[in-house]
Amino acid sequence: MESGPAIFAGVVFALFGGALLVWTATRLRHGEPVAHGVNPVASATLAGLASVIALALGTWCFTRV
Repeated sequence: MESGPAIFAGVVFALFGGALLVWTATRLRHGEPVAHGVNPVASATLAGLASVIALALGTWCFTRV
């Protein structure tokens, strides 16, 4: 019963982190900005860092099951 929230949180973090990483890579591959009106390098770095952190949190949640 206690592992249900950990599984749910792990899935949410993993899906968000994976989707953000794929979206950021696709935008960069096409040469489009990740965020409008922001330095392209800074926005890509911040989005990549957020996706890696979300994936790490998802992994951490799965280890708590």
